[in-house]
Amino acid sequence: MKSFVYFVNWAVYARKHFVPDLPAEYLTHILYAFANVRPETGEVYLSDTWSDTDQHFEGDSWNDTGRNLYGNFKQLYLLKQKYPWLKVLLSIGGWTYSPNFPPVASDPTRRTKFVSSAINLLKNLGLDGLDVDWEYPKPGKEAADYVSLLCELRQALDQYARSVQSQPRLLLTIATSCAPENIRAMQVAAMDRYVDFWNLMAYDFAGPAWSTTAGHQANVYGYQYSVDAAVEMYRGAGVHPTKIIVGMPLYGRAFGDTDGPMHEHHGDGGSGTWESGVFDYKVLPCPGATEYFDGHAIASYSYDPHKRVMITYDTPQCAKSKARYIRDKGLGGAMWWESSGDVSISTDRSIIRTVVDEFGGPGVLDKSEKNCLQYPESVYDNIRSN
Repeated sequence: MKSFVYFVNWAVYARKHFVPDLPAEYLTHILYAFANVRPETGEVYLSDTWSDTDQHFEGDSWNDTGRNLYGNFKQLYLLKQKYPWLKVLLSIGGWTYSPNFPPVASDPTRRTKFVSSAINLLKNLGLDGLDVDWEYPKPGKEAADYVSLLCELRQALDQYARSVQSQPRLLLTIATSCAPENIRAMQVAAMDRYVDFWNLMAYDFAGPAWSTTAGHQANVYGYQYSVDAAVEMYRGAGVHPTKIIVGMPLYGRAFGDTDGPMHEHHGDGGSGTWESGVFDYKVLPCPGATEYFDGHAIASYSYDPHKRVMITYDTPQCAKSKARYIRDKGLGGAMWWESSGDVSISTDRSIIRTVVDEFGGPGVLDKSEKNCLQYPESVYDNIRSN
């Protein structure tokens, strides 16, 4: 089983969530979000160099000689040294930066720059692969351009890997939609030749800003969108089940002034942890709310009858059922957006721990292939010298 989690570079600020807080024993892959793309040239670049490469943490010296890597990426390299199976990938794009993909993917010169700059980041920062998060390519030319981009990335990753003494398998993954219209838009079979894992964004199926009724945001079965329908579409297009990773939310979306699931709503209730209507899982359920589990849909939510607020999110009971679904379907594992939302791994209420324990515990996670620690071409002295 694989266990992926997104770590966002803005977590170190208001959230006070840092790389050492990650439950590494329960993970196989960390997806670092996000790098951006310059649409006019195709260059992939870091979106927050202070957080990514510059910030000094406890144990970092201010008197090192030479050019050295600090920030989150140094912390991630130290984590890789401690957990030899743990792999770190740089995620490029995301919802905000995705409009930059079409002009780059459509132009051979810009694609070349995209690939070369992404590979440079990988070998400089000590990474094990790249994750592309394009939300979402349109059918036709954009879909074909996406295939070309992935093909060239795969070739460049393999070429660089051959130059390293340990010859690691450098990964190429994508974050991908569960909406049937977005799946049909892509050339899935052609993409699959180059992709190691398909990380299904199996959340946000419902939300107050785009749903006419209060609903489940991450249900496995039923309704307009579901995990199972998406899984079957990818399998039908030729993706092997073991390459499919089911994403899960570590947050809840609120519907205000509603009687609950499938009833009309009026807004998002006007509150949240960091933005209106969105709550970190770790603060749920809110005081006065009761949690419910829909065993048919494999979905969970809380409801406060006095405030008339429904919040859709995964509870431990729901997470257990999703883990059984993943195991019974022979799928590759689980993914979470994003790590700062979970409670401490030391508690039974942790969603990441609940899922991995249902898989069989950390011992069943895929730890067969070691991460890469050799980066002889890094521009950073401390990474180049390990």
